[in-house]
Amino acid sequence: MHDVIIIGGSYAGMAAALQLVRARRRVLVIDAGRRRNRFADASHGFLGQDGADPAEIARTARDQLSAYPTLDWIEGTATGASGTRDAFHVTTADGARYEGRRLLFATGVSDALPSIEGLAERWGRSVFHCPYCHGYELDRGRIGVIATGPMSVHQAQMVAEWGETTLFTNASVAPDAAERANLAARGVALEETTIARLDGAAGVVLADGRRLDFAGLFTLPANAPATPVATTLGCELAEMAFGTQIRTDGAKETSVPGAFACGDVARMPHSVSLAVADGAFAGMAIHRSLVF
Repeated sequence: MHDVIIIGGSYAGMAAALQLVRARRRVLVIDAGRRRNRFADASHGFLGQDGADPAEIARTARDQLSAYPTLDWIEGTATGASGTRDAFHVTTADGARYEGRRLLFATGVSDALPSIEGLAERWGRSVFHCPYCHGYELDRGRIGVIATGPMSVHQAQMVAEWGETTLFTNASVAPDAAERANLAARGVALEETTIARLDGAAGVVLADGRRLDFAGLFTLPANAPATPVATTLGCELAEMAFGTQIRTDGAKETSVPGAFACGDVARMPHSVSLAVADGAFAGMAIHRSLVF
């Protein structure tokens, strides 16, 4: 039996694992190999790694973890979780079954993108969700924000810090008079014609045939846990401004005693830096739960 089974081996999961193996705990990581930022060529805003290839950051982290003899790593997909504190069971797609005293869900989230032709192919390359991660590289160029709901107004107001901004309402939001005044004060233009498709690097083709070109585009996808495995255990979900996440307390423990969650699946906002910090904290909290 492992002390801890971590489902998800990206930044948050590995950060938690590092704390635990350094406490000489036996840890199993089950990872499906689908990092959320796998479409991006560079990671920004992570101290000491600014501009680095996110895949290389993950490879280096795994190599360093592999040096610890109490780490086991399985490349596979967790399909179910059951049991209680000190006696959890996790099953994988190949039919294997593993036992652990604690569980940590670090599965990340899925992004439900707007249904616009050409958007998915540009996700992480010229269409983004986080200006702190990608805004600087747009070099004060023109920026478009594609609305998905009321929070898109706030996103446009914020993104205006990084360049001249246009908010495409795209039949997804109808700013009221106060919001329109605030957008105007921030220098944000409103475009209420619906979007037909994206073209080129970051071009927006409207339903009336007009084309507007930008240095980059932002949108807010709806988030949900990347897999339902936590809910198979009975973990409660929380409705948030941008979707759902696993509900946790101040020690990152879920509604199921002995089961924890960290990273994008258990906190907002999302970034590599915040995922690593959240994972490190979760790892220490889990260790304490094993001791006391």
